[in-house]
Amino acid sequence: MTTELITDEYVQEQLNEGLRCIGCGAVMQVVDSSKAGYLPMSALKKSIDSEELLCQRCFKLRHYNEIQPVELTDDDFSRLLHQISDAKALIVYVIDVFDVTGSEIAGLPRFVGQDNPILVVANKVDLLPKLLNKNRLKNWLQVELKAQGIKPVDIFLTSATHPKNLDDLLDTIDNYREGRDVYVVGVTNVGKSTLINQIIKSGTGVQDLITTSRFPGTTLDRIEIPLADGRQLIDTPGIVKRDQITHVLADKDLKYALPKNEIKPRTYQLNAEQTIFIGGLARFDFELGERTPITAYFENNLSLHRTKLIGADDFYDKHAGELLTPSPQESTITNLIRHEFNITEKSDIVFAGLGWISIPAGIKIAGWAPQGVSVLIRKAMI
Repeated sequence: MTTELITDEYVQEQLNEGLRCIGCGAVMQVVDSSKAGYLPMSALKKSIDSEELLCQRCFKLRHYNEIQPVELTDDDFSRLLHQISDAKALIVYVIDVFDVTGSEIAGLPRFVGQDNPILVVANKVDLLPKLLNKNRLKNWLQVELKAQGIKPVDIFLTSATHPKNLDDLLDTIDNYREGRDVYVVGVTNVGKSTLINQIIKSGTGVQDLITTSRFPGTTLDRIEIPLADGRQLIDTPGIVKRDQITHVLADKDLKYALPKNEIKPRTYQLNAEQTIFIGGLARFDFELGERTPITAYFENNLSLHRTKLIGADDFYDKHAGELLTPSPQESTITNLIRHEFNITEKSDIVFAGLGWISIPAGIKIAGWAPQGVSVLIRKAMI
């Protein structure tokens, strides 16, 4: 149908049937530009019969890298996930191996149904040092998942950005789904939609069908992709975790928290009462213990700065946003919250969504991060 023959009534009929954005899954609408799925009537008339029907938000994100906020709450995302518990499905649980703690979904079996098998796909393995033993990583993940109450049918390591084992992943999914629908779940920015785009490209040759970006919450509703046997592969919205560092960063600074290339570990020999600033976003204090090496795992372009613990508060207030960059928008030491730990075994101190520092046993430390950003200790990954 030509644009001249498309009437408002025709468009409204299509909207009433539940027209969806191909990029984010939101139901299309022409009424409220602040809500998901909005596209002006004039633009919708031009694209309603096209194969690439995008809402205004996805269009701007895809073509201009602009992000428009929409009114979706954490409850909206949780409600969409809860719908899975009523389905008979294979759950593909995508986690970010660079941010395992930050990509955990608390109570996942309750969301997706106790009887639905869970296949864990550990994404972004290409970001970890190549020397890391993959079997050791799987064993470490098994322990972490057990602590979450998750007993996966399998753990699959991959990189959605550089998929060298995509066929193996597809075979693994087929082996476990047994005629079920497949629901892909995860928190924001773990790479779910990138992974699904690779699957679509492998099967159809179509590239970048689903909108992806480094901005949290790009997928807004479930996106259904038909499988050969009549079942569906369903991309679900990423659960927003408010304790990640990305939520206190300006959009232009997200690149410092979300690495794209293999992380280069940085090792420091520290004496007691020394501090390392992690850009202007976080801080590590070595408070008490013998001289010891620590190793930092953060995005390669995020600057680390060592100084003395005494005077560190004043140093931060003076240099945040300049020498110590990036930083939260209101950069004073009062914006960073202190978390103290006595380390009894080799561990990682994790700054949620940012990275971690590997530390030995027998020392006293403190980690600082913006209010609301989690700082915690876990068993050492590497």
